Amino acid sequence: MAVTTAAHQAPVARPTRVPLPPKLRAPGWYRAALAEVVGFAFGFGITVLIRWLMHDHPIVDGHAITIVELFAVPMFFLVGLGTCDYWLYWAFGRPTRPEDHSGHGAYSWRDYFRVNTDHKVIGIQYTVTSFFFLLVGGMLAMLIRAQLAKPGMQFLTPEQYNGVFSVHATVLIFLFVIPVFAGLANFVLPLMIGAPDMAFPRLNALSYWLLPLGGIVMLMSFLAPGGSFASGWTAYAPLSTTMPLGQLFFSIGVQFAGFSSIFTALNFLVTIITMRAPGMSFFRMPLLVWANFSTSLLVVIATPFIAASQFFVLLDTAMHFHFFDAFVGKDINGNVLMYQHVFWFYSHPAVYIMMLPGFGIISEILAVKSRKPIFGYRMMAFSLLAIVVLGFTVWAHHMFVSGMQPWIRIPMMITTAIIAIPTGIKIFSWLATLWRGVLHLDTPMLWALGFLTMFTLGGISGVMLAMIPFDIHVSQTYFIVAHIHYVLFGGSLFTIFAGVYYWFPKMTGRMFDDRLGKLHFWMTFIFFNLTFGPMHLIGIQGMPRRVAEYADKFAAWNLFISISAFILGLSTLIFLYNMLVSWRGGPRAPANPWRALTLEWQVSSPPPVFNFDAVPTVVGGPYEYGVPGAVHGIFKPPAEAQKVTAGTGSAPPGQEAH
Repeated sequence: MAVTTAAHQAPVARPTRVPLPPKLRAPGWYRAALAEVVGFAFGFGITVLIRWLMHDHPIVDGHAITIVELFAVPMFFLVGLGTCDYWLYWAFGRPTRPEDHSGHGAYSWRDYFRVNTDHKVIGIQYTVTSFFFLLVGGMLAMLIRAQLAKPGMQFLTPEQYNGVFSVHATVLIFLFVIPVFAGLANFVLPLMIGAPDMAFPRLNALSYWLLPLGGIVMLMSFLAPGGSFASGWTAYAPLSTTMPLGQLFFSIGVQFAGFSSIFTALNFLVTIITMRAPGMSFFRMPLLVWANFSTSLLVVIATPFIAASQFFVLLDTAMHFHFFDAFVGKDINGNVLMYQHVFWFYSHPAVYIMMLPGFGIISEILAVKSRKPIFGYRMMAFSLLAIVVLGFTVWAHHMFVSGMQPWIRIPMMITTAIIAIPTGIKIFSWLATLWRGVLHLDTPMLWALGFLTMFTLGGISGVMLAMIPFDIHVSQTYFIVAHIHYVLFGGSLFTIFAGVYYWFPKMTGRMFDDRLGKLHFWMTFIFFNLTFGPMHLIGIQGMPRRVAEYADKFAAWNLFISISAFILGLSTLIFLYNMLVSWRGGPRAPANPWRALTLEWQVSSPPPVFNFDAVPTVVGGPYEYGVPGAVHGIFKPPAEAQKVTAGTGSAPPGQEAH
């Protein structure tokens, strides 16, 4: 009778876990906000703990905490947003979740504000985000020109002016020109080669979300004690290693942008090499694919160098290393010239990273709009690869006035002149493509022709700058400002506008207003030349660059340049209005409004979620305009495609599935 069973005993009270609300458990903005708070606490705690263990005083040091937080908070944000969920599940040994494609494709506007693995969504995310940074960089340019409208200090101190022009250049290079090309290629490239998506969709999504984080870090430098980073976009040491805290925002922001570029380039390389449609050999690829293949090689090889240079700056500043610090002590001076070598070994290839995708865009547009095959297709492809190789042989021409050994100047001058040859091949091939073509002078074609003229002028001044005596004479003058803007504005930006107008119907399913597009082009073309053309003249006359005030003799030209720059900036509003209104309510776009042959135009506008209802088979070249019955690809299996082409002698003109 004394025996009792466990069933009659009172249950032992155990603490129950209160689960997080569903919104905080699921990846998204709510969890990202919580993760940022956790990341801040982690960064603060780990910094204080390490300083306590190392007996550093004070234990709570704002400078040290800021450096750690600039890494910790963005990384925790990425985890909270959901960019790493799949990998973390695998890393912690959890069962692999089946892919239900719930994070793939856009079914409403909200899908563009979350982690998405669809290359088309990521392409639009990249492009729109990059244009936001174009507006930021453009407004900073307006501040620069307002300051320089007349001699003397206006409303910026010299330190503030240095910060404004440094952020202006950095934002437009690292957060606009380079990533906007990645965005256009993200959308178009898998379609062009007949692939359903990129090779690594999750890595593609992570690559995009690194970009706005890098941009936010850079722009937050304006809030740092002592102001924003103000050492120019080159961040030359030892200036960058002795600047206030804001300089570190540049060094860390560049890391995020650089990793974004590297991940995207690796993705492009693997996608192009392994995921081409049946029948698409390398010499049947569109030149835009060749251009992005070449650019990706440059990015993968070169970008680690700028990442290394900024890590060295971080180590010099935060941990008192002496890579670049000058006058550290007897026989232990840092080598400031080493910084320039490392930096320019990336940054001159970076000029071609900002140009080669544009070359591909222009090739696509000129062939379609002149209704002719690209003249010298194979030579165009080989010249892209030649630029990749030669791009790594010319970095030291940026250092002709840096105290380098005189004997190395001559070979650098020669290689700088030689690299103009493959670029010249492209110019002549484009002109030969236009020769006796049936030209359609609509908006994309006008931007392509504007690029030909502006980039050629920028290239001519580049050949001038390859010559050592001339380079030394104008190195620190506005001639350099004019040259780089003719290359990157008249070159890169003109191709970007051409590409956006050309693929806008495919990306949005809507047609833009061609009259507004032409007005945008002519205003930009005219006032671009009126803004940057006179800079050659005042540069030759000796007006120094990177200064907030100047001699009275340059006053008239600077006022003229500033007025032209303001009108040039206003022309961008026409583009924004055209894009926003057309995207919302423009006429519905047909599948192939330009009558192009490449595969992206053989599907609906916008394309299906997985691009193709049937895998295409490539049966001909991408530019066989004017050849009766010529088709680039058909939507039949390879065996049936061979029967069709063998029976008719050429591919049929119609596309079967679309």
